[in-house]
Amino acid sequence: MSTLVTLLADGLVAVLLVATIVSSLRLSRRIAQMKADEAAFRRTIGDLMAASLTAERAIAGLRTAIDECDRTLAERLEAAGRSAAEVSAQVAAGEGVIARIGAIVGEARGGARPAAGRGAGRRLGGISTEIGFMS
Repeated sequence: MSTLVTLLADGLVAVLLVATIVSSLRLSRRIAQMKADEAAFRRTIGDLMAASLTAERAIAGLRTAIDECDRTLAERLEAAGRSAAEVSAQVAAGEGVIARIGAIVGEARGGARPAAGRGAGRRLGGISTEIGFMS
């Protein structure tokens, strides 16, 4: 009986040893898979860091472009303001010229008309002018 107990104990130890070996192989595979996942995770983190650096550089470039656009827009607005002032001054001068021409025409119509109804001449401030009338 002692031999039988010894054989049973040895068999039990052998079964437990096989179970331990199978468990160790499974754990080894899981550890290898986790290491592969860790490497992929590290690559993903590296890619994300590179992408974030690229995005930061792009944002800095956009900020520079926005600043340049702001300066350009301000310069164009100033130029437009100056042009508007020049146009306004020219319109006022044109209105003055129109008023003077209207006054000259009014004076010419109030004076004597030529018999043919065209080409009344007169002197204004030393300048000879010819004004045509439509009858």
